[in-house]
Amino acid sequence: MSPRTPPPPAPVGTRSRSGRAGTAAGPPRRHPRTTAAFTALTAARREALRADCARLAELDDTEFGVRLLAGTPTHETRDPALLRHWACTAKEFGRELAASAPPAAEVPHPARVVETTGGLDRLLLARYTSRPEPTVELFTDTIALGEHLVDVLGWRDRYPTGSLRAAALAHEHAHGLLHHYPHIRRALRDRLGHTALRLGRLRVPGHVAGADELAAHAYAGAVCGLGRSPLLLTAALMGAVQALGED
Repeated sequence: MSPRTPPPPAPVGTRSRSGRAGTAAGPPRRHPRTTAAFTALTAARREALRADCARLAELDDTEFGVRLLAGTPTHETRDPALLRHWACTAKEFGRELAASAPPAAEVPHPARVVETTGGLDRLLLARYTSRPEPTVELFTDTIALGEHLVDVLGWRDRYPTGSLRAAALAHEHAHGLLHHYPHIRRALRDRLGHTALRLGRLRVPGHVAGADELAAHAYAGAVCGLGRSPLLLTAALMGAVQALGED
């Protein structure tokens, strides 16, 4: 069976929350641990993977944002037009933040970076934890598989060598900005314009779950000069991991 195009992609890349791993629910799944696994794919499976990823590449970056929001709890019944508006808004906010934000060295309590493995078991490129000290874990096995996938798909014009690691770090830096600078959080919230509660003339702004992820991905793409959003590559990586697990 050819690898399926993932439903709303919960990005492999970088779910960044205090003490929470990002994407996986339930017990970790076992996946091939080395990029050499690509060589074991049959020719038919490899071509099916390329075809599925080519179809993904035909989607615009905003569509990936819509899919991510649609798969986020609390948004199941939202109007698709509203989700698209939020996706566009968060994407533009992230790009603007990349042009105006302070560099990583100036963020209070910068996170230390630790390289480890085990990301393929959880479909994670990186993970942020705030305690006992701010830390970014970079999962080198997932990053290596992603880099190899870029070569297999011929996507180097979109994702230069080393860009997965750089984008993962930039993504986490964006979350650090949103965490440490309340005015940046408020600016994103105000730009989205979601109302949680209205009592007469009183309006209570609401949080849009998933918007920070979209802003962080757009930030990372802009900072790293990527030809496409990291969301495209993480969706392709999900399909590749599935193909490797089934072959």
